[in-house]
Amino acid sequence: MKKNLICAAISAVIMLALPWCAVKFIQGDGGMAVCFILFFAVDPLTAAASGVFAGRDVRKRWFQPLLTAALFLAGTWLLFDPGETAFLLYAGIYLAVGCAAMAAARLVKAKRAR
Repeated sequence: MKKNLICAAISAVIMLALPWCAVKFIQGDGGMAVCFILFFAVDPLTAAASGVFAGRDVRKRWFQPLLTAALFLAGTWLLFDPGETAFLLYAGIYLAVGCAAMAAARLVKAKRAR
């Protein structure tokens, strides 16, 4: 349970706090550049990491990729444009990345167990 909370807290910081910091503290085009870095590098890596974490014990951690995608969607809708459908596409991609990483981690674990 404690590991689930730690993973959820890390996802919340990355998906909620980092975009908020980019919006509040970085001015003009720099903020846009930081958001692009978040959307195209940091957030997909976070989704993959949560998937790998979930794949190590799927029965107890299956929700982690879903939580990461939901936190991304909540953060972007709160900070940028509520209801923007482009963010749904990003959340869906992050969910797919997380689920693929979870499946891959599960397969690796099963293969090592043999």
